[in-house]
Amino acid sequence: MKTDLWKLTAAACLVSIASGALFAQSDDGWVMGRTPDGQPDLQGVWTNDTITPIERPASLADRDFLTPEEIEAMETGIAQRRTDADNNIVVRAGGNVGGYNQIWLDSGDTVLSTGQTSMIVDPPNGRAPIIESALAERDFYFANVENDYVYHTVWDRCITRGVPGSMLPAGYNNAYRIIQTPDTITIVYEMIHDVRVIPLSKTEHIDPKVRLWMGDSVAHWEGETLVIETKNFNDRGMIANSSAGGRLKGVPASEHLHVVERFTRVSEGTIIWEATMTDPEAFSSPVTISMPLTLENDYQMYEYACHEGNYAIPNILSAGRARERMQASND
Repeated sequence: MKTDLWKLTAAACLVSIASGALFAQSDDGWVMGRTPDGQPDLQGVWTNDTITPIERPASLADRDFLTPEEIEAMETGIAQRRTDADNNIVVRAGGNVGGYNQIWLDSGDTVLSTGQTSMIVDPPNGRAPIIESALAERDFYFANVENDYVYHTVWDRCITRGVPGSMLPAGYNNAYRIIQTPDTITIVYEMIHDVRVIPLSKTEHIDPKVRLWMGDSVAHWEGETLVIETKNFNDRGMIANSSAGGRLKGVPASEHLHVVERFTRVSEGTIIWEATMTDPEAFSSPVTISMPLTLENDYQMYEYACHEGNYAIPNILSAGRARERMQASND
């Protein structure tokens, strides 16, 4: 699997002591600072906006990486399509009342810096092995969004994007602040303003009868890599919530969901994030997503006031009732 390259990169770092502090040094001279307790310093604001798809396109079925020419074509093409869309906006009654041009969005304009053809790196074909019953439930939910709020994604309902969904790129707000103490790792998500405070001192998960939206997480270090294991999910979340999740959007997550995340800093400005998901009610085999996170400490994270002025759900439900009255009057 190609993500092993990044593990090898991190493992190849040399350990030295300078000015009384512990550092990891790579062959190109980059020196990674350590926290006071000697762990790799992952702190900062990291982003992952990208045009790389979560699943590998059929046209690239046997390809792990893009060529420089393909990268240039993709990035040039998306820039042109967005310019054309902005130049041809038609404002009309009942039209898009939200992000009607690119000024409202921040979905990235480049492929991942690794040049990989998809975020999914395992299975080797870059496709999620979603089982048919999970696809059927996803489609049933989408077909009934006008009938009940429970059929909307939990992101649309301003609850959470879950794990690992909170780390997946979306159309905007793709920033994550990592804070470390000797006994905790804290991840602050710009989208939905979720906060995970993950203990490093805890080795056992809470009682399995306790089920949470974002599960119960415990963390430990494996060499230079932070490993976070999450269990104890409720069965009301979804694997992915935004359109960037492609076919995974709306796929239900069961109580059996088990997620193992790995954070490995490989350069001054890059962390490789990897997440392996196992859920027998969603996938026929484990799925691994891998992508670089880019350091952007000048990025300003603001409050994501999702509930305030969010009339989307009641408006969609009222549209469904209006449609029913119209149909009844025509019968």
